[in-house]
Amino acid sequence: MRQEWFDQARFGMFVHFGLYSGAARHEWVQSYERLTDEDYRQYFEHFDPDLFDAATLARTAKETGMGYVVLTTKHHDGFCLWDSKLTDFTSVTNTGRDLVREYVGALRAEGIKVGLYHSVIDWHHPDFTIDWNHPRRDDEGAPELNVGRDMAAYRAYLHGQVRELLTEYGAIDYLFFDFTYPEEKQGWAGKGPDDWDATGLLALCRELQPDMLVNDRLGIPADFVTPEQYQPTAPIVRDGVPLTWEACQTLNGSWGYHRDNTDQKSATLLVQMLVDSVSMGGNMLLNIGPDGRGAIAPRDERTLAEIGEWMRLHRGAVVGAGHTPLTPPREGVYTRRGDRLYLSLFSWPMGFVHLPELAGRVSYARLLNDGSWLGTSVSDPEREADLMTPAGEAEGTLTVHLPVRRPDVLVPVIELTLTGE
Repeated sequence: MRQEWFDQARFGMFVHFGLYSGAARHEWVQSYERLTDEDYRQYFEHFDPDLFDAATLARTAKETGMGYVVLTTKHHDGFCLWDSKLTDFTSVTNTGRDLVREYVGALRAEGIKVGLYHSVIDWHHPDFTIDWNHPRRDDEGAPELNVGRDMAAYRAYLHGQVRELLTEYGAIDYLFFDFTYPEEKQGWAGKGPDDWDATGLLALCRELQPDMLVNDRLGIPADFVTPEQYQPTAPIVRDGVPLTWEACQTLNGSWGYHRDNTDQKSATLLVQMLVDSVSMGGNMLLNIGPDGRGAIAPRDERTLAEIGEWMRLHRGAVVGAGHTPLTPPREGVYTRRGDRLYLSLFSWPMGFVHLPELAGRVSYARLLNDGSWLGTSVSDPEREADLMTPAGEAEGTLTVHLPVRRPDVLVPVIELTLTGE
């Protein structure tokens, strides 16, 4: 099955890197600030990724417990990180380096699945029509700028570049297209599946890389859906059918390097988001934005190192795990892998945690961080509370006895071995 490795991995790294990294104020800077090609050209002329080290990137992902990485081959500004023969707006033109090739080789050396991101938008291409996302949308006489622009010519360019990526770099495991926006805004049309020839583009992907996963952002169904910057609250189901999904999340709200954005999520929150995603049958793709020289920012390195240490001890609760219909206690969420049930505790209760429906179904309980045994008991549901004795728990409830002190890890996890059912 095409997605088997994806369901196993559960945790991936997103990498946004390009000209906007040197601008250092959001990957949409060209659109947000209405920059012309001439305004933006300075970032191309001074693009110098001397500290971009694909081997370090791959090793960091592996040490963080991630099973795949997704790199921006081209973002909306049109700048390409590979040796495209269809444009000179590439990293090879101004640095002599094919960063996609370096990246693919480094991931394969670490045994990590290879993912590519590719924007179907291109503000640099002369045939890509002005719309409500385009940097030139507020120019005086902007509608006239579309005279002579030809989306059919752009579609041929788009398909040609995708063909390059899927034929010149060996087996690709994952492709993240971005994005479709068919609604009209501010008097401008958006762009929908027909603008990309989404059906033809997906067919091209199937022809060239039949085992590759493709996301849903061409505006037509594909292999998985991609909630962005929010956490679902239940498994994602459409027309009664569970969907494969991946929550894509940032460290600080920006995808590209944003020097002055210090709204950094804590490692604890990110681990909670990860196990929360897995508990609902989803993956989490966590983004980093290397700086203008291509280095992972120190603040991001620190966060990834904390997550990596947690994953070293608790990977069983994430990798190869998934959703279970069992009802977790109020303090956390469940993930399950075979006969192992994992309770990730978002709050630490005093003395006990009560697990509905699990009495008689657990043969062993332990803290996963140090493997230490935890006692269990079943109370009489008829017992009434008095001065120093709590009331009995509901029929079928298993009580796990906890130490007073919370383990010194980002998120404590209890591993429960289930009896044969």
